[in-house]
Amino acid sequence: MKKNNLWAWIIFVLGAAYFLIPLLATVQFSLSIRRGTLSLDAYTNVIQTPAFQNTFSYSLIVGVATIVVGLLIVVPAAYFVRLRAPHLRPIIEFVTLLPLVIPPIILVFGYIRMYNSSSWLPLTNTDVGTNTLLTLAYVALALPYMYRAVDTGLRTIDVQTLTEAANILGANTVTILLKVIFPNILVAVLSGAFLTLAIVVGEFTIASLLNRPAFGVYMQNVGANRAYEPAALAVISFVITWGAMGMIQLLARFAPRTVSR
Repeated sequence: MKKNNLWAWIIFVLGAAYFLIPLLATVQFSLSIRRGTLSLDAYTNVIQTPAFQNTFSYSLIVGVATIVVGLLIVVPAAYFVRLRAPHLRPIIEFVTLLPLVIPPIILVFGYIRMYNSSSWLPLTNTDVGTNTLLTLAYVALALPYMYRAVDTGLRTIDVQTLTEAANILGANTVTILLKVIFPNILVAVLSGAFLTLAIVVGEFTIASLLNRPAFGVYMQNVGANRAYEPAALAVISFVITWGAMGMIQLLARFAPRTVSR
């Protein structure tokens, strides 16, 4: 038993070192813009840049729009599949996994070809149309994570009983979704939302090919022209991502523990 525990600790230490040493090296490099001393100048230079503020704000807005559109699609779909069409679950799960199989570069080229200036719906002709196309692309990209988060939340409640009780009281489908189902899966929804936001903030390929001023594109441009600022941006991006993951873990503590039968 002691030997097994020793090997477990060795593997844990090696795994932690594999992740932490590069991160610590990046943090140390980002603080070394001044020779012989540690300084936050790289972070100050990045945060005070108008391009950082504009691109980060843009990505946040697109991220919120992605979350809203994703929830409007995923919550009703997952609800009806679980309540009335459980035989469609394998098909829905297969469809929601496709964004993990199809590379983003192929996805965005398909969008550009379908919605370019000579197509039947020329979304790329205007900024509003291109922003809409980017949001829809991010909805597809985050679909595997959002769907599974919502589906997990639905598994923790008795959807059939709640729906029948609401119907007896005279509630329609929209009321049931908004006032009965959604509050009961709020923790799962927020988990999917934080994960979606982390994906959107760091995404580069789709935003770059659609020529959108996103945060991921800004990080790549800075990395091509600066030395210490890219390291600072990498640390900031890492903190945002792990902050979202930490919120998911925190919210998971408040999730319902009973599973419907």
